[in-house]
Amino acid sequence: MNQTTLERIAPSLCPANYLALANNARTNRDKALRLLLEKRKLPDDGFDDVTIEYFVSELALMDSNNYLNPVGVGEREGRVYSDLVRKRHYNFSHGVGRSGNLVDAQPKAAGSTVMSNLANALTLDLIRDMGIKSCSKAVIVPLATGMTIMMTLLAMKQERPEAKYVLWSRIDQSSCFKSILGSGLVPVIIDTIAVEECNDKMRGTDVSGFRSKIEELGAANVCSIISTTSCFAPRTCDNIVELAEVCSLYQIPHLVNNAYGLQSTYLTHHLETAFRRGRVDVFIQSTDKNFMVPVGGAILAQFELGSIIDRVTALYPGRASSSQHLDMLITLLSFGRQGFKSMTVKRKENHQYLREKLSKVAQSFGEKVITGKNPISMALTLKNFPTNVEMIGSMLHTRGVSGCRVISVRDSKRIENHEFKAWGSHCSDPSDVPYLTVSASLGIESDEIETFIDKLEKVLKERRQFETTNK
Repeated sequence: MNQTTLERIAPSLCPANYLALANNARTNRDKALRLLLEKRKLPDDGFDDVTIEYFVSELALMDSNNYLNPVGVGEREGRVYSDLVRKRHYNFSHGVGRSGNLVDAQPKAAGSTVMSNLANALTLDLIRDMGIKSCSKAVIVPLATGMTIMMTLLAMKQERPEAKYVLWSRIDQSSCFKSILGSGLVPVIIDTIAVEECNDKMRGTDVSGFRSKIEELGAANVCSIISTTSCFAPRTCDNIVELAEVCSLYQIPHLVNNAYGLQSTYLTHHLETAFRRGRVDVFIQSTDKNFMVPVGGAILAQFELGSIIDRVTALYPGRASSSQHLDMLITLLSFGRQGFKSMTVKRKENHQYLREKLSKVAQSFGEKVITGKNPISMALTLKNFPTNVEMIGSMLHTRGVSGCRVISVRDSKRIENHEFKAWGSHCSDPSDVPYLTVSASLGIESDEIETFIDKLEKVLKERRQFETTNK
């Protein structure tokens, strides 16, 4: 109720002084929301759940499906049969965008339009605050990271119709590679090379390999270069600064797969530097990995105005689900600027804590922890477990541990006509040492680390006993 409505409440229903107190509380809440809409910046402190629900409900009332006595005679009127589904979506049902563009406003859904545009604005504000200060535009896409990469490649293909190759710095994660195949382009795999980081042997970018392949194929025939920031150890962040310089020199588009890199200022500053020193057309990141929302969305971001994002949003067919925008808006308002920053600081501290605890385990079993400058992931060698090393991963999984991976360096994987030797090691010629990867991503708690370490020690002891008994 607004102030006018409150003033018309009869004294017999509620004393005027009580109403004045209630109106003051409502005014303070509305002031915070007014500032949010005017400035389109994240509040320093997160909103409480009541304020967020109040705000989201007010936006939903602006959509035609929530008008009083609506008369809908179209084929899409936002009708929802199940009350559970309606409540789950806070009465939003029209989605976002129109048939012509993902970011177009909808005449039937003013509230959904405000909601999606505000979610995009707050996301851009946070990206800049995390260190990518030159970012000019960011859009939430209701597709996961791999599909968003594919859509972006299709848009790039329109601008370079004669180019058919994508140069890809190998990372053993299927979705990025399959996005190249799905776009109808030809992947050219540039294997990683051994690099030294913080006295660790890591897998890094073969920049000279990129230059050689460009000279061989011809720059005009290369649609894009794809590099990666966030990845599983012992792979490290691609040398995106030097690759950006290569892309600038040869005038080739550069797409950076920043899947879970927004939670690390180390990676975000690399992105900013790459743009300042070379060419970065677009960087793409997952919403669930970076902001703790359900899977299904990605963030498309760029440095230059009026470029790749406009082409991708124009290419998107039809309307899209508003769920990812709504999840992001609610979550960002819950975080607030300081809340998200404190989460990233805590994540960084827990990364160091995990490394310390894992190093003690490594020492007791004659192994080594490899992390280099990878700010999120690390690897534990398993050289002293030569028999059926994959069992370590299975045993951890049955004990409720998820997310860690055991890489035997013996497995191969085929994706269409492409075979990847030593799948999981990010290179065709790895060391003979198997390893286990773990990550300290946003939201991890110290007690999770302690429980994991306790279970890992027990599993390794069981496997060592098995190895000893069966020699």
